[in-house]
Amino acid sequence: MFKVKRVYDAAKPDDGYRVLVDRIWPRGMSKEKARVDLWMKEIGPSDRLRKWFGHDPKRWAEFQKRYRVELKEKSELAGELRELEKKHGTVTLVYSAHDEQHNQAVALREFLQK
Repeated sequence: MFKVKRVYDAAKPDDGYRVLVDRIWPRGMSKEKARVDLWMKEIGPSDRLRKWFGHDPKRWAEFQKRYRVELKEKSELAGELRELEKKHGTVTLVYSAHDEQHNQAVALREFLQK
């Protein structure tokens, strides 16, 4: 199972294996407080796509399409996440965006579940 959670929310045992999927380390967050098991920054959207999106909900559908194209080019990283799910049962994709519905972790989870 893949879950998504903001890095600023407290880590819980049912998070399973926590993977930070942001390209940039979250502002003001120490590694101890983040409690991530893996930082997979390479799976985050490219800087160009991230800046274009700007977390604008009006661009969400197009962002998802463009990000899926990038993810298909990173199939080995997606494969690593699927292997972690097999090994740990639950993998929580951790992100730092304020918007809980329109962010790369949500798009990534949808991609991984298909």
